[in-house]
Amino acid sequence: MTRTALFPGSFDPFTAGHEAIVRRGLALFDKIYVAVGVNTDKQYMFSVEERLDHIRSFFKNESRVEAIEYRGMTVDLCHQLGTRFILRGIRDAKDLEYEQTIAAVNHTLDPDIETVLLMADTEHRDISSTLVREQLAHQKH
Repeated sequence: MTRTALFPGSFDPFTAGHEAIVRRGLALFDKIYVAVGVNTDKQYMFSVEERLDHIRSFFKNESRVEAIEYRGMTVDLCHQLGTRFILRGIRDAKDLEYEQTIAAVNHTLDPDIETVLLMADTEHRDISSTLVREQLAHQKH
């Protein structure tokens, strides 16, 4: 039986911290879908195509990682892909509290779906997509 996981997020942009979570997740799962969520109400710095290309470049030599686009509920995507695991990274207590809430909602929607939380490596704890976006915006000026 193939053990797959879904790693959902906006990934605007995909950071070294995200990459580290996926690479560590490969020790637990046979395949990981990195799912770029699209929310039409949200403004993104990078297009979905740019985000997918960026992720694919990180994992060009890793066939067990597949970058995909999705809209809608994460649990619905799990059903479509036939996976029961959602992989998430946490940097601090604030992330943990947020992820516990989301995991509880997903578990209520489908009790067979488990959320697996991995603590960020020490060197990646201070990295966030928001911070990277701010740095990139300042570099353009």
